[in-house]
Amino acid sequence: MKDIQISPSEWEVMRVVWTTHPITSKEISRILNEKKDWKLATTKTLIGRLVKKGMLTTAQNGRQYDYSPAVTEDESLKEASEHLLNQVCTRKVGELIEMMLESRTLSIKDLESLEKIIQMKKENAPEVVACGCITGQCTCS
Repeated sequence: MKDIQISPSEWEVMRVVWTTHPITSKEISRILNEKKDWKLATTKTLIGRLVKKGMLTTAQNGRQYDYSPAVTEDESLKEASEHLLNQVCTRKVGELIEMMLESRTLSIKDLESLEKIIQMKKENAPEVVACGCITGQCTCS
């Protein structure tokens, strides 16, 4: 993926397509109707944007189109997390991760996995993370 930004509504469509594909616009709309009060036209607009962005592929199936993901959910999650982390001072990344952990419920398995990663990271962690911001972007300097 090449730093493709998608809106929260586009994420909703992608989550359906990642789960069930190939899938038609009507099927996507029906699934999202439980959560969103969107007309079929709204769903089709979002699908069109995702196709233009290279997130979805299309295949004609008679008079309708079937949609499939052009990128995996893991690729998209990694891209989104990198985008978010690149927007904060490197010294605030730890705080951001803390906030994320505090605001969500995690399974025992998730927590054990995080503990392992933290232990591995501790082996090579610096005392202080260097700030990569330019003057005026943060309060580090």
